Amino acid sequence: MGISDHATTLDNFKGRARLFPLPNLVLFPHVVQPLHIFEPRYRQMMRECLLDDRVLAMALVTTKQGSGFFGDPPLHPVICVGKVFKEEILPDGRINLLLHGVARGRILEEEDPQGKLYRSAKVELLDEIPPASSQTAHELRKSLSRSMAQWFAPQPAALVQLRKLIKSELTLGTLCDVFSFALPLEIEIKQGLLELVDVETRACHLLEEIKKLDPPEPEVLQPMTRRKFPPDFSLN
Repeated sequence: MGISDHATTLDNFKGRARLFPLPNLVLFPHVVQPLHIFEPRYRQMMRECLLDDRVLAMALVTTKQGSGFFGDPPLHPVICVGKVFKEEILPDGRINLLLHGVARGRILEEEDPQGKLYRSAKVELLDEIPPASSQTAHELRKSLSRSMAQWFAPQPAALVQLRKLIKSELTLGTLCDVFSFALPLEIEIKQGLLELVDVETRACHLLEEIKKLDPPEPEVLQPMTRRKFPPDFSLN
């Protein structure tokens, strides 16, 4: 999928982001998530987002008791800040859009909604910590390749795409994010992987989680093909 450079950067990020909380989705940098917007509060959010910086942050609702700002459910503080790069506004006001994950972020403080229906927050962007050496990154990449190939063995078409990804110029951190998004990991595990800015640690944790996944039988795998592998992602 072609994604413009403008949709893959946050060069003019203002330090605040509109929040789209969900209980069952963790977005990662470098991947694309389609969204269907139909609730009035999120229609309002998207109208303002599209007229402004097109920045939208996906946040996972926590399982903790209590409430967030003005009674809204609490959120995990580490989020994925993305940019809307394609949208379709339907005649009845619903919106279909494609959101490209760009960077990890941390919620510093939720803002007073001041009459708005949706939530927003002051956010700091988080930089990745690269592996200690190119040799370490190479070894982790090899380990990740072996583990993923074993898991995808019952799905030859996905295996071909996997090998192309491994041989590509994508960084180890990007590969971890693409695989973390695509694999059927529990939602809290995905959130934990999102929170790991240290790429070495992220890769090691992902390898441990892949070991816990039983390679699906071909007939069990069939319904999973609804989620495309690899998911749409950016080479940037």
